[in-house]
Amino acid sequence: MNANQPIPHNPEPDWQAVAALPIAECNQPLQALSLNRSLSVHPAYHKLGVPNAIAECYVRSEVFERLLHVTQLLPEGVRLVVLDAWRPFGVQQYLYDSLWDALTEYHPQANAAQLEHLTRQFVSPPSTSKTAPSPHLTGGAVDVALCDKEGRWLDMGSGFDEASPLSSSHYFEQLERPDELQTRIRDNRRILYNAMHAAGFSNLPSEWWHYDFGDQLWAWHNQLESAMYGPTQVQSLDNLWRQQLEQQMRG
Repeated sequence: MNANQPIPHNPEPDWQAVAALPIAECNQPLQALSLNRSLSVHPAYHKLGVPNAIAECYVRSEVFERLLHVTQLLPEGVRLVVLDAWRPFGVQQYLYDSLWDALTEYHPQANAAQLEHLTRQFVSPPSTSKTAPSPHLTGGAVDVALCDKEGRWLDMGSGFDEASPLSSSHYFEQLERPDELQTRIRDNRRILYNAMHAAGFSNLPSEWWHYDFGDQLWAWHNQLESAMYGPTQVQSLDNLWRQQLEQQMRG
């Protein structure tokens, strides 16, 4: 893997085509990331006090293994930080509504279609549909960043979830004469992109931090006929007890 390979200018997803891809659910379980010592877990929305946000990052089991592979591809002294992964529906709804409201204030002339286009560049519409779920509700989407071995954030050029052109993964690649800081930011993004791409993830072009594996967005980027992950839920104690009792009754 060439960690300094330039980030390509990937097209914005055709969201209608993404949602039309069938899902062949493989039923991989969700797995918590916080016990792993190879990466850092910083559940950003929980720390920001977002309603319904949880203090853990869950991903599908194969996503877990692929993130471990990413940690092996990163340069010495650079750590992967997971900021968000599987989301409860309430968090997705809150993020979408909050950004929509902010964009409405700053683009008062925009109609509903324009507002939806602007909003979904950074937050997908909330959906638990079995045929077209929000990526983060599948356990296949992850938001990631980089830090050094002491925990200092590496400069990625914009904040996590910053609704700005600066957040485009390719933004610093198009600068003809980047200064020293811009070059460092560009190279940090390259390190993240190339490691995630080498581990099989696809990137949402409008967000340097957002990567997918197994969901419809990943399938669309890779020109596959179907996705592997539909909507899923973290196992609740109530559901676990019910499953155990049902098994005992059948036994």
